[in-house]
Amino acid sequence: MAEYVVISRVKDYVKKKGLNSSGDLAKGLDKKIKDLLDDAVRRTKSNKRKTMRSEDL
Repeated sequence: MAEYVVISRVKDYVKKKGLNSSGDLAKGLDKKIKDLLDDAVRRTKSNKRKTMRSEDL
């Protein structure tokens, strides 16, 4: 089960682009998002801030 993405929204987006989505797409996307957020957390902390900003992504 995905934690960070709404699976139905992802499937709708892919379908609007004329493609089908596999069952593991949301899981893979969820992992990418988690990795992206983890990197942003490290960047925010290394800049001695407590507020994550878009540039941290």
